[in-house]
Amino acid sequence: MNGLLHATGLAATGLAVALGDRPVLSGVDLTAGPGDVIGLLGPNGAGKTTLLRTLAGLLAPTAGSVTLDGVPLAGIPQVVLARRLAYLASGDDCRWPLAVEALVALGRLPHRTPWSRLSKADLAAIEAAMRFAGVLDLAGRPVTQLSGGERARVLLARALAGDPELLLADEPVAGLDPGHQLDVMDVLARRAGAGGTLVVALHDLTLAARYCTRLVLLSTGTVLAEGLPEAVLTPENLRAAYGIEATVGTLGGHTAIIAERP
Repeated sequence: MNGLLHATGLAATGLAVALGDRPVLSGVDLTAGPGDVIGLLGPNGAGKTTLLRTLAGLLAPTAGSVTLDGVPLAGIPQVVLARRLAYLASGDDCRWPLAVEALVALGRLPHRTPWSRLSKADLAAIEAAMRFAGVLDLAGRPVTQLSGGERARVLLARALAGDPELLLADEPVAGLDPGHQLDVMDVLARRAGAGGTLVVALHDLTLAARYCTRLVLLSTGTVLAEGLPEAVLTPENLRAAYGIEATVGTLGGHTAIIAERP
């Protein structure tokens, strides 16, 4: 990628969200800026996906606010927001036999006028995104013929093709083998290293400890703990959130977590 990312600050303050008459989030505060990899943790139903969708402007909060550089998301034109922010949904996939390059090109839509041809800038961004995600060699392959790990990196390349300042990713390594999980997380970490802002929902606590600069641990829609990985991933916090007994140690210079039932 070009590495010329604009500084951005995403902030949620006192955020509350209800789906129908069911409260899902309450009193959530979160900030994220350039270089951050913010990991959202918590058991199923804790509110991670709802939080990401609200941060992306896809859900309206019932209380509190979400701002980007101090401007409420609702006050940012949709086309401008789409250029600055990308959302990678959990389980996202492509079931049409599009060539990889054609699928990645869809990430340029916010930068194009309807029915326009791809510009030189578009083509350069598409190639850069594929190279960054390690899928340039797959450019002509139908997406439906790729492995799960390859498709995950292609979808990530589509999100990056728009050169967003902020990427929100919901369980981008779900269902992948350990090697492909590391591949995807390496891409995300390098994106942050280039000045991007990342908020990513994860279930793998060890991956979260390894790659995230800060963690937000959710439990029943509220923030149970927030801060550096070593401050959040304590046996006490993990017991309260997941109902597990966790052994937290170090292996090969990285934090490793083993979970058992009490």
